[in-house]
Order: sequence, then structure tokens, then C-alpha cells
Amino acid sequence: MDTAAAARPAEEAATRSVDPRRALGEFLRARRGRIAPERVGLAGGGRRRVRGLRREELAQLAGISVDYYVRLEQGRSTQPSEEVLDALARTLGLDQAERRHLNTLACGRRMPVPTPRVGPVLHRMLDALGTALPAFVTDHRLDVVAWNPLGAELLGGAGDPARRDRNQARFLFLDEAARTVHPEWAARAAEAVGQLRVASGTWPEDAELIALIAELSSASVEFRRIWDSGEVVMCTAGRKRLHHPLTGVLTLDFDALHVPAAPGETGLVLHVFSPGEDAAAATALARLAGA
Repeated sequence: MDTAAAARPAEEAATRSVDPRRALGEFLRARRGRIAPERVGLAGGGRRRVRGLRREELAQLAGISVDYYVRLEQGRSTQPSEEVLDALARTLGLDQAERRHLNTLACGRRMPVPTPRVGPVLHRMLDALGTALPAFVTDHRLDVVAWNPLGAELLGGAGDPARRDRNQARFLFLDEAARTVHPEWAARAAEAVGQLRVASGTWPEDAELIALIAELSSASVEFRRIWDSGEVVMCTAGRKRLHHPLTGVLTLDFDALHVPAAPGETGLVLHVFSPGEDAAAATALARLAGA
């Protein structure tokens, strides 16, 4: 089988999805497909030809006409009212990140493509964290655009382009080393795709972002599978496990700090890791910093 030919439809779908009208329909279809009929009191099984809810079932549950919902999925109706969006979000069980993404796609507003620029204050913050806390900065395409030495080392050598690609998504899906660096690879992969989907809805005319999504769709079956699921993720905070050959697996708390965009700049994300109350993780980080 021609694997390039097999990947082509998915690649084209990912590229098209940056059109807000098409992206809205694809997102609604993906979210509709994840709802088991039994979950909303409908009979499942039998001869259902679609995964999840049928269009007419979702429309009825949301209290909107079937024709209007079909037009939304087909990209023929734009800018639905807040009441319609609320009804769809409630029926689809959207979380806060998914609801925000739905709003972005529905408004159809074209945002200017940002130009990543790390200002001097952000650089000073990274320097101030020094060897105590690993930290790095990403843009909306998941490019690692700034870091401190400990942060770069924790990511598998992001400071050295010869060791790994500085784009987080390319590293995760196209470099086998990522599965060692990230023991919880599946969760990290889903996060990366979810963040790229949010970015593609916000900046649908970003040629570099379109090319990145198309490249990953063509090269990675796993990327295509997650993309087709309609995954949406916003960077927040939590706990992650990372592996380094010197220290083994470290379990670290992290915060994703969103840097407000200034005129001519883009909003960046500062990722900071901390051992928290974990004495073993603190010792391991200190060992890594002194290496």
C-alpha cells in the first residue's frame, strides 16, 4: 500500500481545518462522535451507522432545528448566537477550553499572524530562575523559543538543535527519543495536538502553522488519529513525569504562565517546573543542575 497516498486525505483534512467554517463543522462532528447515546438517555447499539450521536439527535437535545445544525457542520452557516453556542456546549459536554475554542471558531474573526518575540524581561526571568528551576518558553506553534540551561536539559537537550527538534510537536511525533524523555507520552502527545488545534482556530492564516500540521499529518499516524478526535487543550498547571539519563524519572509540578501580548508581539507561554514538596525530585534536580 502507498503510505504517502493513504496519508494524503488526512493531511488535506488537517490543512483545510484552519478554515474557521470548516473547522467549526469538524470540531462539532468530532465532539458529537464521542457522546454515547446511552449517556443522554437514547438507545444505542443496533444498526447505528455513525459513532456517537446522529445529527438529528444532537439538534433535538440542543433545541435547534436539524437543518440549521446540518448547515453548521457543513460550514454553510456562520456566527451562531450565544444561545445556540451555549446549547451546543451543554449538549456536547464541552469543558472550558473546548467552549472557548468553539467561540473562536464560531466568531470567524481573522487574527493577524503573530511574530514570536521574547522580550528582555522574559529573558531576565529565565536567568533569575537560573539553576534552581527548569523553565522554557513556547510560542503558539509549540516552538521552544527561549529557555534556561536546566529547562533545555530537562526537555532532552532543546538548547542543542543537533540533539532534538526545537518544535515540541515534531519532537513528540517524529523523534523516538521523545518516548524516553516523556514516560507519559500519550498524554503529552494529546496535549500538543490539542494546543495546535486551538492555535489553528485562532490564527487560521498562519502559513507556518498550516505547514506544520500538514507535515505531522503526513508523517505520523498517531498525530492524525489524535487530530481527528478533535482534541482541544489549553496550557494550565499540573504534574508531569520526565526522564533524564542522569537522574532517571522526575515527577515535577509545573505551571504554564501566559505572557500577555503587547502591540507587535504574541502571547507566549512560560513553562516552569518545580519539585514542590518532593525531596527526591529536589535532590535529582540539584544533581542535574550541578552536572
